[in-house]
Amino acid sequence: MSISASAERITQSRTAALAARCVDYYDLGKPRIMYLLLITTAAAMFMAAHGMPSPALLGWTMLGGALAAMSAGTLNCVYDADVDRIMRRTQQRPIPAMRISIFAATMHAIVIGVLSFSIFYFRVNPLAAWLSLAGNVYYVVIYTMWLKRRTPQNIVIGGAAGAIPPLVGWAAVTGSIGGPALGLFAIIFLWTPPHFWALALNTETDYAKAAIPMLPNVAGERRTKRAIMTYALVLVAATLVLFPLHVMGAIYFAGAVVLGAAFIAYAWRLLRDGEAAARALFRFSLVYLALMCAFMVIDRIVL
Repeated sequence: MSISASAERITQSRTAALAARCVDYYDLGKPRIMYLLLITTAAAMFMAAHGMPSPALLGWTMLGGALAAMSAGTLNCVYDADVDRIMRRTQQRPIPAMRISIFAATMHAIVIGVLSFSIFYFRVNPLAAWLSLAGNVYYVVIYTMWLKRRTPQNIVIGGAAGAIPPLVGWAAVTGSIGGPALGLFAIIFLWTPPHFWALALNTETDYAKAAIPMLPNVAGERRTKRAIMTYALVLVAATLVLFPLHVMGAIYFAGAVVLGAAFIAYAWRLLRDGEAAARALFRFSLVYLALMCAFMVIDRIVL
């Protein structure tokens, strides 16, 4: 083999290793959660602007939000490294699989967290910066470090962290917090328990092995299903009440009725069926939240 061919193979190997390492850092940030948070942030921005916000403002807010979410997700993985090694669902994450060290992951989280705050503070506005930081602190300290291993109500109380991005998006455009953003905050807060418990029903043995008190492995499958139905009813009621309160208009109300009926139907099916129904509800809950955001944006722009 020629020297040039050998050098090319070494370069390709190093490039592949670097790409794999970048993917690992990306995965540490829990990108699926990040995308969902960015959708709710963007929805609030479009509502606040009554249409398309400034492209520059939208870009900086999305970048700051993505970095904030990835910082919080990485710190969650750092703190939960011990239980991630036990749970089958999380054993292949970069830290338990020993592809990234706890020290390297922590430094990465701190750097992108500081960068996120700086982007919000200097390119968006201070209120958006502090709201984003508050959401991260709540998720990492209140939920991950305090609630998650102590109470089966962890996801109920901790759900507030995932509901903060709409407040960040609204503040990015207006410099304040408005009614529609608070409405979306309430929707996400009430949506989180049935969404997460549907997932937990399929992974309850994992949580039991790791001694994490999620509702299914603490209270049992039947009680969890009833709790999901209760939250589904409360969630739908909360979405509908935004119309008579004049927070949202008729287009939103029509969408909330249809999507709410479907959410309740999925929860009712779960009461009677098993794992397949839980997976179906979990998948639909993602579609539900995305479409609710879409209806809120369309309603705000049109009306």
